[in-house]
Amino acid sequence: MKTVDMLIAEIGSTTTVVNAFHSIDTDAPIFVGQGQAATTALTGDVTIGLYQAIACLEKRLGMELAWQEMVASSSAAGGLRMTVHGLVYDMTVKAAQEAALGAGANIYWVTAGVLSDADFDNIERTKPNIILLAGGVDYGEKATVIANARRLSHLTCPIPIIYAGNRAVSDEVRQILATGGISVTIVENVYPRIDQLNIEPTRREIHDVFEKHIVEAPGMQKIRQLVNGSIIPTPGAVMKAAQLLRESIGDLMVLDVGGATTDVHSVAEGNPEITAMQVGPEPFAKRTVEGDLGVYVNADNVLALSDVNKLCKELDCTSQELTALRTPLPATDKEKRFAVYLTDMAVQTAVNRHVGNIEHIYGPTGRLTIARGKDLTGIKWIIGTGGALTRLPVGLDILLNLNASPSSNLLLPRQGQALLDRDYIMASAGMLAQKYPQAALGILRKSLFDN
Repeated sequence: MKTVDMLIAEIGSTTTVVNAFHSIDTDAPIFVGQGQAATTALTGDVTIGLYQAIACLEKRLGMELAWQEMVASSSAAGGLRMTVHGLVYDMTVKAAQEAALGAGANIYWVTAGVLSDADFDNIERTKPNIILLAGGVDYGEKATVIANARRLSHLTCPIPIIYAGNRAVSDEVRQILATGGISVTIVENVYPRIDQLNIEPTRREIHDVFEKHIVEAPGMQKIRQLVNGSIIPTPGAVMKAAQLLRESIGDLMVLDVGGATTDVHSVAEGNPEITAMQVGPEPFAKRTVEGDLGVYVNADNVLALSDVNKLCKELDCTSQELTALRTPLPATDKEKRFAVYLTDMAVQTAVNRHVGNIEHIYGPTGRLTIARGKDLTGIKWIIGTGGALTRLPVGLDILLNLNASPSSNLLLPRQGQALLDRDYIMASAGMLAQKYPQAALGILRKSLFDN
């Protein structure tokens, strides 16, 4: 039997991965190995898939394993489900959305202004893991967020609420929600002043609240009993890894293509010339998730964006036969070519949605050039993680194709270099970074640069 320092589980929507690490408190951390198995969330017990993944790892190593610490990230059973509520859509609502997405949430409902009856019914029906309530700059408008707090105090299910709005009414909001028996946490305002984002405190609190309440999610109760460390949403772990890596290698973008979704993370300052033209603030670390773009569960949505007839000619098959080519683990040449096509289309579409653009508008003084959204024109690195990109033979080519010409109105990379997370350990590195940042950085750099 071998004892390792840390075992990190990544419980995905379709696959559960475990990674073992040793010597993590030294200058030479070791990635011991990886095991995989199908996620068993639908059975109501995700530990079945977790134990199978551990058994897979033990079989690959040829020995039984024990571990000092175990932590986990999860995106199974819908991952972290949140609703977000603010005052003005382009201000507090957008800021709150950025905080929730950056923490790894899937946002199921967004509202601006006073909650309507339909809004309240949607929240009750959605049953999010966490509600994020914002609204008003500090010492600004108060009435809307107070009205929304009163409405949310009547929730029939005990959903924890994070308040990240106007600090002038924090105590009043707390008292209102407490009268309804609602658990509430107060953090700094996500939008304290006009055109100023302050999302990191909310992002951290989302992780803390998620971990406290994760045992209430279906199928996750037993994981808490196994893990003696933290549990955070998998996309949040990837963002932690991206932020850590950016400190070492510079501005970057990370693509994580899965069976159900495609996530894009960017950590970048942006070109000063373009920043000067922007009409609104953008977060330094930004995540978008495309819940309709996946290469297995949501493959039909990707195909809907495609020229299916052309694809069928390339693959020498009928449109009906395309369905049979869809598999979580492509093995034949035709299955792999189909997976490459789906991955490329998902990546291109997701990144085009993530980045901003240059626009020309006309005002009293004539034509003006403005920028909206995230600027990635100057990033140095385009990184691929997740099973689809890291296991396909043309993953690097797919990433390099994201570079756009200087004439493009989209704020896409211009000269980004492509890297693949060959060991598929980016989410695990983000988990490891919470306690052992240097070990996480060393292991991550090896996966990207030494393979």
